[in-house]
Amino acid sequence: MIPGPTLATPDDDPFLWLEEIEGERAVAWVEARSAETLARHAGPATLADRDALAAILDRADKLPSIARRGSWIWNFWQDAANPRGLWRRTTLASFRTEKPDWDVVLDLDALAAREGADWIWQGASTLPPDHDRAILRLSRGGGDAVVLREFDIAAREFVAGGFELSEAKGGIDWIDRDTLLLSSAFGGPEMTTDAGYSRTIRLWRRGADPARLPVLFETTPAAMGAWGWVDRVDRGRLWFAEKPGFFEQRLWLGDAAGRRERLDLPEDVSVAIEGDWLAVKRRSDWTIGERTWPADTLLGISLGAYRAGDRGFAPLYEPGPRRALEEFFWNRGTLIVASLDELLPVFERHIPAASGPWRRERLTQLPPQGVVDVGRLDIEADEGAGELLVTAQDPLTPPTLMLLSDALAAPEILKRSSAVFAAQGLVVTQHQATSVDGERIPYTQIGPATARGDAPVHLTAYGGFAIAMRPSYGSAIGKLWLERGGTHVIANIRGGGEFGTRWHEAGRREGKFLAHEDFAAVAADLVRRGVTTPARIAAEGGSNGGLLIANMLVRHPGKFGALFCTIPLIDMRRYSKLLAGASWIAEYGDPDRPEDWAFLQRISAYHLAEPGRAYPPILIATTRRDDRVHPGHARKMAARLRALGHRVQLYEPAAGGHGYGKDNRERALFTALGLAFLREAIGWPEPGDAAAASAPR
Repeated sequence: MIPGPTLATPDDDPFLWLEEIEGERAVAWVEARSAETLARHAGPATLADRDALAAILDRADKLPSIARRGSWIWNFWQDAANPRGLWRRTTLASFRTEKPDWDVVLDLDALAAREGADWIWQGASTLPPDHDRAILRLSRGGGDAVVLREFDIAAREFVAGGFELSEAKGGIDWIDRDTLLLSSAFGGPEMTTDAGYSRTIRLWRRGADPARLPVLFETTPAAMGAWGWVDRVDRGRLWFAEKPGFFEQRLWLGDAAGRRERLDLPEDVSVAIEGDWLAVKRRSDWTIGERTWPADTLLGISLGAYRAGDRGFAPLYEPGPRRALEEFFWNRGTLIVASLDELLPVFERHIPAASGPWRRERLTQLPPQGVVDVGRLDIEADEGAGELLVTAQDPLTPPTLMLLSDALAAPEILKRSSAVFAAQGLVVTQHQATSVDGERIPYTQIGPATARGDAPVHLTAYGGFAIAMRPSYGSAIGKLWLERGGTHVIANIRGGGEFGTRWHEAGRREGKFLAHEDFAAVAADLVRRGVTTPARIAAEGGSNGGLLIANMLVRHPGKFGALFCTIPLIDMRRYSKLLAGASWIAEYGDPDRPEDWAFLQRISAYHLAEPGRAYPPILIATTRRDDRVHPGHARKMAARLRALGHRVQLYEPAAGGHGYGKDNRERALFTALGLAFLREAIGWPEPGDAAAASAPR
């Protein structure tokens, strides 16, 4: 047993060798740990769960994700017969039928077999208005870095001598048939930021050497990155976005000749632009003249007038203490605004006016409860008739896909997904816990109405990057937990976006410690209410939520019976030096600054782990091809816990990217394995499972 690093010596790290992703010693150690985990938990019951979940993910009537390009409805589809997937298209009229007539444009399984490559689909950009050419984004193993290749849709083949770029993070936008706007980290260190994203925006003409392209825009190595896109409404305009940090941007209006003009906007803004109309929201208060607009106020104005110095904004959305502006986007001259009011969905459309107030209409025909998402049907802003896609669901009701063609009419139901777990006897209830500073922390409980005493509870949260956790229809948790009598709880801790910027700010940087306390408070509230006991609470979180779970292990071990920590960041001393970590300094802080390390060390679970404490069982899982959150976080934490004498298991499949696998079967195994581990650890066995029944509680 070795003591490992302490807070007094945060850089004394004996497990740095595990950061060598493909290092021979590291891979051998990881594969041995994964084999141990599979041997212990991937028994017949788990494999049966994997198969059941894979069948759900592969079912024919699952809700397809669609978008219109030109006259075609496009979809990328994965099932058991096509595990890597089919890129396919149909007409809207055909899609409305029970069995659409799909035209397969690309079979990714066939391509991977033909080329002997581990291709994973990451999307495509088609050339408007005909959409007969595409730049495909193909990943090896599921990482964020992609290979770009030009594809002839009519011929169903790659274009000989066409646009092609080797693996890098980033992408393109079409300027015309022979010109691309390239925002890619391709080209070596001088083209890449410290976070691994594109440092330049370049003009790529057909036949030109990608290594020698003219640079239209460039940012600094310390910035998060730079991205560019083509304005489809106002032809000839290009937009350049320079991001100094995760929540900041500088916006430039330019053209292919290299001319550019920076918009005089604060850096902490989100914007939506269509033609001559600008909608803008700032994260902080904005004083203009004698008026101060509170943070999260949405304002509208003519773009031309704003560039000329006018600041006569039309207020479109006003924030509140329990409200959040989720999204706003233009749709054929109308601004669609999606918000949450006490976590309930609210949708409006705003029609701009040259002077005076804009016309506001509430979209009352959309569901007033549950999880409701609204987006454009058309990929391109200048195409189509302005129809909106609407998806509605709740924890017990599978998703329905609808088309809203008229803002004043009821939406048309296009597809309904079938139920995949038995929901009889299950109820959804809302509750609030009180955190250590008195803040009310909402959480949603799904499960039997009779859940009392020692109910097996699956508890999850995220709490970061202003992302709201909403109670949607979870196939896996429904089938493998709720259907078996368990209870599922979703906590809306600070750091998320449930109540706007103030909620996020309260759980960012120094507040991240407090966000984790919120989660512990929810666990305690479940016990206080008599729902369960600490030994029966199984907690799960991924990515930023994995940091949360690792902190529960070392800071609140007595509140949980088991933990499932997925694709996590854990070592907060080195996170900013690993892969995309530098881009998250705005969320967490900079560990190289002593004043930031003073609070970061309080959430660096890698450094907080101690010998001799009673930690609950934990399974830490990552993927080797995750090029966003470095797999070294999971590896090193597992190694350190083992060295300190704690019970820990590690699982790391070779592919999957920042996710749970490259196809539905791999994703199903990842999830089934984690839930099997949690059930065993809290003493909730399968019927007739003697081994699990005798497992320690």
